[in-house]
Amino acid sequence: MNYSFRKDNDWLLIIITFLLAGFGLLMVFSSSYVWAIDRAQGDPYFFIQRQIMWFGLAVFAFLFVMHFPYRHYQKLSPIIIVLALLSLVMVKIPGLGEEINGATRWIRIGPLNIQPSEFVKIGMIIYLAQVYSQKQAYIDQFVRGVMPPLVIVGFVFGLIMLQPDLGTATSILMVTFLMVFFSGAKWRHLIGLGAVGATLFIVFALSAPYRVERLTSYRDPFADPWDSGLQLIQSYIAIAHGGLSGTGLGQSVQKLLYLPEPHTDFILAIIAEELGIFGVLFVLVAHSIILFRGVIIGSRCKNPFGSLLAFGIVFQIAIQVIFNVGAVTGMLPITGIPLPLVSNGGSSLLITLSSIAILANISRYNIRQQRLKEQKEGTQLSAS
Repeated sequence: MNYSFRKDNDWLLIIITFLLAGFGLLMVFSSSYVWAIDRAQGDPYFFIQRQIMWFGLAVFAFLFVMHFPYRHYQKLSPIIIVLALLSLVMVKIPGLGEEINGATRWIRIGPLNIQPSEFVKIGMIIYLAQVYSQKQAYIDQFVRGVMPPLVIVGFVFGLIMLQPDLGTATSILMVTFLMVFFSGAKWRHLIGLGAVGATLFIVFALSAPYRVERLTSYRDPFADPWDSGLQLIQSYIAIAHGGLSGTGLGQSVQKLLYLPEPHTDFILAIIAEELGIFGVLFVLVAHSIILFRGVIIGSRCKNPFGSLLAFGIVFQIAIQVIFNVGAVTGMLPITGIPLPLVSNGGSSLLITLSSIAILANISRYNIRQQRLKEQKEGTQLSAS
């Protein structure tokens, strides 16, 4: 490995990503071992063993993707989107789809439960970046420029809602809207798309009683403290118990079967309880650094596809963080969206690390292009 290769890597992005992922492994074990004893035949290491297995796969994926030229995704985009759609269909095939807690969102392969919708998130970002980067000349035309990819988006939204998974489906709609905006679409088109997206969300949100409960219980969880409001109330207790400095690593009370599934969507509540406000700040600052680096990478990329791809990844991670933190603190409805790099969930960990690896690859391209430009300018200056 030569010096220039090391210099090309975005070390701030890489280091903070793996610091947060390592912290996530620690907190998954701390928050899950009591739950695992109760739900996994007395094995306290049930969840952490699987998360470590996924982490190992994710590290290999990160290293491969970081060195895989991001421009190749343009050619692979049709294959990626077809595979993404097929994976969503496979979930509904009897014998392949795995039902957990009343939802069929997983495909079991050996000891691993794969959640196709996580792969679809990055697949859609690649597809939208590829299509809209090629439509820049007529992006101001709705029928020709903006609408065609939205047909695929609508199809994906419908397949994910069949699982059902309103949170993931909504996040994909929001990322799509933001990518259309950054593609340069006209405001009247954006307003129309926003109205359609909001209508779809309302229709599907009101189509099932449990979704209505989720959307309304966060406003007053104490109205139904033993059912729809239980998880949020227990989250409040965990956050209040942790206070400024926390109770100490491993010393959470709420993970003792009070807070349902504390290692997944509400792991931030356990972090707040055990490590206090400083633990929460570490998580939020680490995510902020990753997102800030992503914005810088996207804005510096001169290739329209690379720029849109970087921004799409940033939007997806940011929306997940906002949805998760909002749910844990009672500021937003509970959507079942995991906290990137921290919550238990192998598919989410694998895709998030792979997505950040794409950012790292785009960053390497930006650095090399800037260095070549400086060398060319230096040569021209010497010649003159």
